[in-house]
Amino acid sequence: MIGMSNYRRWRVAGGCYFFTVNLLNRRQQLLIDHIDLLRSAFRKVRDAHPFHIDAVVVLPEHLHCVLTLPDGDANYSKRWSEIKKTFSRGLTATENRSRSRIRTGERGIWQRRFWEHVIRDDSDSASHIDYIHFNPVKHKLCARPVDWPHSSIHDFIHQGILASDWGTCGSPNDLELG
Repeated sequence: MIGMSNYRRWRVAGGCYFFTVNLLNRRQQLLIDHIDLLRSAFRKVRDAHPFHIDAVVVLPEHLHCVLTLPDGDANYSKRWSEIKKTFSRGLTATENRSRSRIRTGERGIWQRRFWEHVIRDDSDSASHIDYIHFNPVKHKLCARPVDWPHSSIHDFIHQGILASDWGTCGSPNDLELG
């Protein structure tokens, strides 16, 4: 088991991170059915605990994003906890809950954990952002990355960073990240 001192050294204050966050029930599509609620949760938490969204894609039952935290701040766990809670509070409680979730007052919407990766350099960032933008195609939700409405690819195209046909001439590196 990794000691807490070793765990903390992997958290980078002001760092840039890639995340995968999943619903507990992977057959649901709550995230896209309630996309406005999810956006509102991100905004509310970002107002209270600043972060920058470098890239994001929201799929029916999970999302991927690259976030950058402010200088001197490494508390991404607080942000994810608040995003999950804010989103969950906006939904009618109809989900099944395990005994442990009932005992702790926890909803049965999100997986408890998330996957994170510290972005090491520009190449690592570019690879993860490509993975994010190509993910809806990988999951067969659309034929071209630009066809998926819940993706930052549209901002990248609008800013001239990517062409509108990006990802149609073969897939970028198919990273197995989440």
